[in-house]
Amino acid sequence: MSGILVAVIGLAVFALGYRYYSKFVAEKIFRLDPDYVTPAHRYKDGVDFVPTNKFVLWGHHFTSVAGAAPIMGPAIAVYWGWLPALLWVILGTVFAAGIHDFGTLALSVRNKGQSIGTLANKLVGQRAKILFLFIILILVLMVNAVFAWVIANLFISYPSSVVPVFIQIPLAIWIGYAVYKRKAKMLIPSLLALGVMYLTAIIASQVDFLQIDIVQYFGGEGSEGLFGLGAVNSAFLIWIIILMTYVYIASTLPVWKLLQPRDFINSHQLVVGLSILYLGLLFTNPEITAPATNSDADTSWFPLLFITVACGAISGFHGLVSSGTSSKQLNRETDARFVGYFGAVGEGILALVSILAVVTFFGSTSEFLGTYDSFATANEIGLNMFVEGASVLASGLMIPTEVATTIVAIIVVSFAATTLDTCVRLMRYIISELGVEYNVPALSKMHVATSVAIVSSAVLVLMPEGSRGFGSGGYLLWPLFGTSNQLLAGISLLLVSIWLKKRGSNYLVTLIPMIFVMFMTLWAMFEQVLFEWSWFGTDPSVLLFALGSIIFVFAVWIVLTAFSTLTRNMNQPDDLDENVK
Repeated sequence: MSGILVAVIGLAVFALGYRYYSKFVAEKIFRLDPDYVTPAHRYKDGVDFVPTNKFVLWGHHFTSVAGAAPIMGPAIAVYWGWLPALLWVILGTVFAAGIHDFGTLALSVRNKGQSIGTLANKLVGQRAKILFLFIILILVLMVNAVFAWVIANLFISYPSSVVPVFIQIPLAIWIGYAVYKRKAKMLIPSLLALGVMYLTAIIASQVDFLQIDIVQYFGGEGSEGLFGLGAVNSAFLIWIIILMTYVYIASTLPVWKLLQPRDFINSHQLVVGLSILYLGLLFTNPEITAPATNSDADTSWFPLLFITVACGAISGFHGLVSSGTSSKQLNRETDARFVGYFGAVGEGILALVSILAVVTFFGSTSEFLGTYDSFATANEIGLNMFVEGASVLASGLMIPTEVATTIVAIIVVSFAATTLDTCVRLMRYIISELGVEYNVPALSKMHVATSVAIVSSAVLVLMPEGSRGFGSGGYLLWPLFGTSNQLLAGISLLLVSIWLKKRGSNYLVTLIPMIFVMFMTLWAMFEQVLFEWSWFGTDPSVLLFALGSIIFVFAVWIVLTAFSTLTRNMNQPDDLDENVK
C-alpha cells in the first residue's frame, strides 16, 4: 500500500477533527469566553504566570508534550502491524487526546491555573487528590529518568547533534530578552536561530572537530574512563550530570527567559522536520512493506496497543502540562482550543509520520518481521528505527544521509529536553503542593522542591543497573509508564466530565473516551500485575508488582469515588472560578 495514501487519509481526518469537532466542543460544550480574565493576567508574576501569544504558547505546549514518546510509542506498536497502530493514532487523537488536552486546559484556566492534581480535591475530595498526586509523582519521576537516558544515549550515538542542540540555549535566552524587555517580535529571531542551528548541524555532520564524542575522548569504546567505568559509561555519566545541571537552571528560570523562546524555536523545528519528512514521503513515494497485521506476534495487541502507543494517541502527561504550565500562560480563554486541541493534533501528525517512517523503511515484509521478531525487540529498537527510517525519507529531498540523521537526532533531543525541563518544573509544583499539604514548609520553596526533583531523578537513572546497562535505572519502572500514563488520562477525563456536569454542559464528549481508555488500561494493568510481575508470572519483579498493585488500587479507588460524585446531583461549588470577568 502507498505510504502517501495513508498519510493523506490521516492528515485529512486530523484537519476535519480540528475544523469541526474542536469548534463544536469549544462553543457548545466548554463555552469559551473571549472576555474571561485568565490566570495569566489575574496572577501575573513574570515567572510562571505570563500572558503569552497563542502561537508562542502552542510552541511551548506542543514541544513539552511531544518529547520522544509520540515517536517511540508508534514505532514500537507497529510490531502488531501498521493498521491497528494507525487507526488508534488517528481516532485516538481526534476523539480522545484532543478533548483531553483541551479539556484539562479549559478546566485549569477556569480554576486559577491550578494543576489537575489539585483540582481533584475540589471535584472529588481530599483523599482522591493525595492518591492522584502519588500516581502523578511516580509518572513524572519515570519520565525524568528515562528521557534523561534517551538524550544522553542520543548524544553518544549521534555526537554531531550536540553542538547544534546546545547552541540553541544562548540563542533562546537572547530571543527571550529581545521579546520581553525590548518588545521585539519573536518570529524572525526564532527562525534565524533555527537557521543557525541547522547550519551548525550541516557543518558538524561533516567536520569531526565539532562532533562532541566523549567516548572517543576517552580512547574509544574499549577504553577505561572515570571511576573504573568504561568509556561509554563514563560518557553517559558526564551527560547525565550536564543534563541535570541544565534542567535545574532551566526549570527555575522565569518561563520567558528560556522556556518560551526555546519552545517557539522547537515549534519551528516541528514544522521544518515534518515538512522534510512528509515532502520526502511525497518524493520517494515508498510502499508500506510491513504487514497490516502481524499474525505471528508473541503478545496480543488487545489491550497492549493502547498503552504502547500512549502519547501518540492520548497521554495523561499532556493534562499535567495543560494544567501545570500552559494554563498559567494562556492570554485569552478562546486560545485554549488552538493550544490544547491543535497541540494534540500536532502530536498525532508526528505519530503518523513515525509509523510511516518505520513501516516503509524495510525492503520486504520478511525483513520487517525478521527485525521486529518480538515485542521485547520492538521496545529496544523502535526509536532507532524511526531515526533510520526518517533519514531515508529525508534523502528524498537530496539531503545527505549524515546531515539528515543529525537533524532528526536534533529534533528528537530538542523535544525530549523540552519535556524533561517541563517535567521537572511540574514535579516541583507537585512537591510544593505536598509540602503545603503535609505542613513541610521547606518543600514549598522553589529551589528545595527543584533539588528534590533533580536528585531523585538522577538517583533513579544512575543508581540501579537496568536491562539496558549502566544508567538505565529508569527502565526498571518504564513498564509502568504506559499504564500509569493512560490511567492519568482516564482520571483527568473523568474530572473534566464532573466539571462539565457541574456547569450543566453535555459531558459525554469526555465521558465516552474516558470509559474506553480506563477499560483498556485497567485491563492491561491487571494482566501485567497478575500475569507478568507477580511471583508466578512470566517476568516476576517485586518492584513492579508492588508499585503496579498500589497504582492499580489507587486508580480504582479514585475512579469509584469520582463516579459516585458524577452520578450524584451536584450544584456548582462556590469556589469554582467561573464568573470572574
